[in-house]
Amino acid sequence: MLLAPFRLLSQRPITSLAVRSVCSKHFDPKWRPLRRRKVVRLELPDYERLRKGEKMTPEERRSYMREEGLFPPRQYSERPINIASTSDVFEPYIPPEGDGRASIVSKEGLVQFYKSLTKKGTVYKHLKKVKEYEENFDEFQFALDAEKIYNNAHLCLEQRDNKTLREFATELAYPQMLEGMRYRTVRWKFLESLEPARVVHVKTTSMLAESNLYAQITVRIHSKQTLAIYDRFGRLMYGSETVPRDVLEYVVFEKHLSSLYGSWRLHSKIEPEWMPPRQPQLNTFIRKSSPKELAALETAVTTAPAASSSSVAPSASS
Repeated sequence: MLLAPFRLLSQRPITSLAVRSVCSKHFDPKWRPLRRRKVVRLELPDYERLRKGEKMTPEERRSYMREEGLFPPRQYSERPINIASTSDVFEPYIPPEGDGRASIVSKEGLVQFYKSLTKKGTVYKHLKKVKEYEENFDEFQFALDAEKIYNNAHLCLEQRDNKTLREFATELAYPQMLEGMRYRTVRWKFLESLEPARVVHVKTTSMLAESNLYAQITVRIHSKQTLAIYDRFGRLMYGSETVPRDVLEYVVFEKHLSSLYGSWRLHSKIEPEWMPPRQPQLNTFIRKSSPKELAALETAVTTAPAASSSSVAPSASS
């Protein structure tokens, strides 16, 4: 009789309980910092305080910051400075009125030729400064190279090659060339040069220090081109792909002379005051419907189901 309880107890399943002890820890204590880093404590913002701070008056905010020992936030007005190029055209060249149309034999042509001779002295002084950094600099060869830079920059703009465009355009010309071109398509082609490109103005200046020297050279480019701009819907906005036009431009090229890796790039274009106005662009807009058109559209929509049901009824009876 006494063995029965023991027999019943022996038939019960024995469950093992996991008890944390000294023996259950890892034998190598180097993993303890890693286990501690598994838990990250996040400092959540006090949204209630932020909500109250929006409704605070300036005096309440000042007293609250004094109680908490906080300093007033500083308003920084610093702007980034890029020394790879300048931000403007210094002493821009003033093109003579009627350039490209007046012959040198005429009175206007002689006046233009005389004014160009009077400016030769200042141009030669700055040109000598450029030759101190570039010994093999030649005006005629530079005009040809500048025309190639001009063509490559416009081809990159047409092909949307913005990465290569940075090699031919400065930080001033780059955003100006891409402005408004996100949803537009450009078709540009350089056909021929009507006159050889020539240097008309040279200017050097320093920035931040006398040793930090920049050079800007204005090149006169008279050529025949075709330009067509399409909007995102494929509609022609400006120009034509088949009708060429004579284009006379004064393009400014700049180089950071003090930089070892500086190169000549397109910097800006000079637009004289006597230049005729450009052809306006044909933009596409959403035309707002008048109240009469909206009322006619509503009546058409409401009468459409009735007309369709009446047209189906004779076919069913037949």
